[in-house]
Amino acid sequence: MSLALVCMSHSPLLEFNDPPAEVKAEVDAAFETARAFVADYDPTLVVSFAPDHYNGFFHDLMPPFCIGFEAQGVGDYGTAAGPLSVPTELAERLAGWVAERDLDVAISRRMEVDHGAVQPLEILLGGIDTVPTIPVFVNGVAEPFTRMARVRKLGEAIGSFLTTLEDERVLVIGSGGLSHDPPVPRWATADEAQRAMLLDGRHPTAAARDARQQRVIDTGRAFAAGTATIRDLNPEWDQELMRVLASGDLSPIDAMTPRQMAEDAGNSAHEVRTWVAAYAALGTAGPYDVASSYYRPIREYIAGFGVMTARTRA
Repeated sequence: MSLALVCMSHSPLLEFNDPPAEVKAEVDAAFETARAFVADYDPTLVVSFAPDHYNGFFHDLMPPFCIGFEAQGVGDYGTAAGPLSVPTELAERLAGWVAERDLDVAISRRMEVDHGAVQPLEILLGGIDTVPTIPVFVNGVAEPFTRMARVRKLGEAIGSFLTTLEDERVLVIGSGGLSHDPPVPRWATADEAQRAMLLDGRHPTAAARDARQQRVIDTGRAFAAGTATIRDLNPEWDQELMRVLASGDLSPIDAMTPRQMAEDAGNSAHEVRTWVAAYAALGTAGPYDVASSYYRPIREYIAGFGVMTARTRA
């Protein structure tokens, strides 16, 4: 058994809003480095920690965490629609293991995942069904947010299960962040139509999805032009978080609070919970080394954009 990790920012705007050519070349190179890392590792199993952007999880029932026993891509922003290759029996065993460690995690036999989960699978593995994948939803949009220490403990519990799989090469993925504040409605400030979507906006019409996506695309272009009103990116916050994760000592993250995270790095900075869970899982297999690390604030993507790879020491 061995563990490896890729944590990466995702952006629905990767195929819609191009940054300057040299920046796009940097991102492409970072992805190629991560792909080569994954190809060299040749995983037999993937555990994907990812958020959702009101495509699969809504306020009618919003768990802090959920393990998928089956999963389907919704196909937003041109990402793949259709079933993931989920090893159901293994996912069931994982959920039972986590429950026995006093962590209450929801389960879904019909999980729907959006670009947050699908984009890394496409970029790193070439598709959503190429390697058996257990999806783990981590809430990064809806208040109230669980404490960061709880996120770390979730990762540790899942990692402790993965270390029992002696014949597997497990790749853990953390998808989200870093600092960013895209135009995702919040319940506290949403109007009536937005609240209807937040409550249960499943399976929108093509026109409704296109309109919603166009608003994000337009915001990205305005943000790059300096005319958007969303919160700015915070490179210092992003790079400090990446430094802590690389250090192997995640305890400083326990002190992070939801309110301060939003103030410092935007309302969607909560997606870094996926990175924390992934690194906590990796750390259960022992000391690890970061193999590659890329970071750049990219306004066209509305994201502090990072890509990290790491692997436990032999």
